[in-house]
Amino acid sequence: MSDTKEKLIGKVTHYYSKIGVAIIELSDSISVGDVLHFKDGTTDFEEKLSSIEVEHENVSSAKKGAVVGVKVSQKVRGSEQVYKK
Repeated sequence: MSDTKEKLIGKVTHYYSKIGVAIIELSDSISVGDVLHFKDGTTDFEEKLSSIEVEHENVSSAKKGAVVGVKVSQKVRGSEQVYKK
């Protein structure tokens, strides 16, 4: 059910717990407003993107190959696959 119409867009490489930011290495593009689905063995939640940062600069979208920081409401462990709804 969770993979219906979802596309793998990257993976979490790091998580900054004090600021609640996940670092994602992108294999596809994302934009503010997209709904991302974080999933691994213990993590499974969705997050609507309210902001994206590339090298500490706010951007409205990021392309394949970029490494981005996104604010998340739940803890991630640095191994999650990230899907776009």
